[in-house]
Amino acid sequence: MRFPQSDTENRRRHTASHIMTYAVKMLRPDVHLGVGPWTDSGFYQDYDFGGSPLSEHDFKDIQKKMRWIINKNFAVVQQDVSEEHARAHFAGDPYKQELIDGILARGLALSFYHFQNDAGQNVYSDLCAGPHLSYTGDVGAFELTKIAGAYWRGDEKLAQLTRIYGVAFATEELLSEYHHFIAEAAKRDHRRLGQELGLFTFSDLVGPGLPLFTPKGTFIRRKIQDTIMALSSAEGYTEVCIPHLAQPDLYKTSGHWEKFSDDLFHVRGKNDAAFVMKPMNCPHHTQVYASQMRSYRDLPQRYMETTMVYRDEKHGELSGLSRVRSITQDDAHVFCRLSQVKDESQRIVRIIEQFYARIGMWEKENFWVSLSVRDPKTLEKYLGGEENWSTAERFLEEVCQEAALPYKRIEGEAAFYGPKLDFMFYDSLQRERQLSTIQIDFVQPERFGLEYTAEDGTKERPVMIHRAIAGSLERFMSVMIEHFAGAFPAWLSPVQCVVLPVNPAHDAAANALMERLRQRGVRAELWDTSETLGKRVRNAQTEKLPYSIVLGDTEAASGQLTVRAYGQETEQTISFDEFCEVLQ
Repeated sequence: MRFPQSDTENRRRHTASHIMTYAVKMLRPDVHLGVGPWTDSGFYQDYDFGGSPLSEHDFKDIQKKMRWIINKNFAVVQQDVSEEHARAHFAGDPYKQELIDGILARGLALSFYHFQNDAGQNVYSDLCAGPHLSYTGDVGAFELTKIAGAYWRGDEKLAQLTRIYGVAFATEELLSEYHHFIAEAAKRDHRRLGQELGLFTFSDLVGPGLPLFTPKGTFIRRKIQDTIMALSSAEGYTEVCIPHLAQPDLYKTSGHWEKFSDDLFHVRGKNDAAFVMKPMNCPHHTQVYASQMRSYRDLPQRYMETTMVYRDEKHGELSGLSRVRSITQDDAHVFCRLSQVKDESQRIVRIIEQFYARIGMWEKENFWVSLSVRDPKTLEKYLGGEENWSTAERFLEEVCQEAALPYKRIEGEAAFYGPKLDFMFYDSLQRERQLSTIQIDFVQPERFGLEYTAEDGTKERPVMIHRAIAGSLERFMSVMIEHFAGAFPAWLSPVQCVVLPVNPAHDAAANALMERLRQRGVRAELWDTSETLGKRVRNAQTEKLPYSIVLGDTEAASGQLTVRAYGQETEQTISFDEFCEVLQ
């Protein structure tokens, strides 16, 4: 489901958040308030209920109060207030006092939003910068969806609050569409389907966030990996291989240590030698480049590798394959001249296009590209020279234009080390998924002192391009399982078809057919007649196998195949060669 995105929808969700808080305060007047923004898909608010928190059982009472507030159609009015007024209003609420401190430290005005009755009296007030709807009655249809724990300021060392989530839509019809989306998403949950289809598992002995892939799951991983590697090889990439350990100095030099040191797995060797499990591959790849002197004739250098990295994610943030501690990256890095950035980015776009076209997600309405550039108001926070940045941003925009990509220029979303393209795909439920990325990096070549010899014999600094097609294979598999609802296309499915002899008299013909299929490279299974044909046909549908081949007297005599595709109620009769062509 694509949630409506507009200024009005932002205002609707933001206003609904305040309506929820007003309702909660009616039920729990002593509650303390954390933050409560809107999101692209709804809204939430954090609360400190002291020793007696609310639960989802209280949603009915909260929603009843919310409907009363909406029906009263209070005016929503903004007012700048003094520090004294703000602090007095939130006396005894440490979270609001801290927010006031932060606003004043940034030199901003303290803004209140009031709900006012017909007499102009404030019935509810909150510290907020807006924006909001003009009246509470304009919110439309809403629903509270779930409750969760959340740390104040996102810091697990601080107080844990109760976060209540909700959604708001202009009409009841859109809310009904949301309910359908939630029900369908539950059916497609990769954690359930992955177990049912036997693709992966977790072990308490191995540890949380460390998935174990079965033969079927491993096949899908390998197929994705091999497809990306083959497309990359055709564009001039060559494989490298790096270890899973590194000394801390590698990441201190790259600059990652300051950001990731608390998220690393630390390892002690003999003689107390310090190592870490690698959290990313790019610093290792810089050392492959630095292993010998480079000339301008040697550029670009294109390195690719599919390998695991490791990050000590918080236990509460782990979720199936979507968030794990062992992360397999389809990683690649290009070392090139600034003048080659555009051409190398175009090569990467070609790989992305071919890969996602094969999956069926490359239609222009199914994705968009974020051209992430600097915020012109805070140029000082970006590292690298102005000329390099401007050139790289221009090159990436030209890449988008020349490839007719549906892109948006998003200011302030660039990494501190360079601009980037982020490919945002919509899955079959119209959920936005950030998958592929192309990132320009001026910083790591500088930090590692990478050089090449130019035509005039002087030393110049290469530009580094980070490239990911699927990103994390684990997360990508979670997206694909849910996108296809476990019914993978034949090229990606571990088992492409199952042969079903009608009765034991057809076993010989079924075995002969299996041999022919395997010789043609078809991944087939033979299900014998120990169960009824009807049950085997149903099981093939339950396991979401692309094709079932029923083999009886007619098929054994004619050599034709009676084939039923997954999800189809009827069968078709085709030749053996035609079927193999379909699978190709």
